[in-house]
Amino acid sequence: MKLGFHTYGFYLHGIGQLWGGFTLPWPQQMNLWQLMDHCASLGLEGLHVDDAAFESLDPAYLNRVRQRAKELDFYLEYNFSMNADYDPTLNHTIKEGLDIAGHLGADLVKISVDVVRPRPYARSKFHPEVMAQLKDFVEKVKNALAYAEKKNIRVAVENHADAFSEEIIWVLDEINHPLVGACVDTANGYHVTEDPTQAVKNLAPRAFTNHFRDNRISYMPWGVKAQGAAVGDGDFDMVGAYELIKTCPHMDRINIELDMEGDLGSMERSLNIEKEALQRSVDFCRNVLKVA
Repeated sequence: MKLGFHTYGFYLHGIGQLWGGFTLPWPQQMNLWQLMDHCASLGLEGLHVDDAAFESLDPAYLNRVRQRAKELDFYLEYNFSMNADYDPTLNHTIKEGLDIAGHLGADLVKISVDVVRPRPYARSKFHPEVMAQLKDFVEKVKNALAYAEKKNIRVAVENHADAFSEEIIWVLDEINHPLVGACVDTANGYHVTEDPTQAVKNLAPRAFTNHFRDNRISYMPWGVKAQGAAVGDGDFDMVGAYELIKTCPHMDRINIELDMEGDLGSMERSLNIEKEALQRSVDFCRNVLKVA
């Protein structure tokens, strides 16, 4: 089992995509080359990467990234969306995403359905409005299958923060192709009121890759807050999640994902928050989970 990092986890460094109109109050503090070297220094073995980490999508630039990954013996996975209104720079058609992955030498692309859900979420599983979006997504993937076969690149559909695991399984069953599986996020189930451990249990047998993410649950006077945490520092069952993942025949990688809350009054503190969280996550994966 290899251990890697999702580039989103350093968004406070300016190298990960930004959500919901959020902007950093300081310029980018790390580029992709520096991130690759940093991850290599921690003993990591790959990157799950999206456009926010790139200086360009020009094939010559992507081929340079491919060469550097080869020098470091890194695997690469490419993360994109087709309908992400939180960051339109991540949007591609499936064919475009497969082309970028091909230049990178990535053997896998990860896409999300990006469902616009009706409320209340807890009653919206397989809602007619959701099903219309899922059916449209299925058709788009089916239309790209021949191209994925030509490229020999797998497609992993994520249980993003807007989809129930059972909906992703329905999508996979409808497509029914060996190159199409899941990307299981260990925390996203919580966002749609689903037990995150159950979501992992449902999706892991069908998954090609993962976002290995922990959160800390805090109780506030106004409700509950799910806050980013280093893997092993939060309240989700990361040991149980890994036990499920490591038995799956199509997954041989763990992609650490972080979504740490920074101190926007201090760039130095924010950067240290992410670096320290990644170090703790690596230590937990290596020493507690025995990812090796």
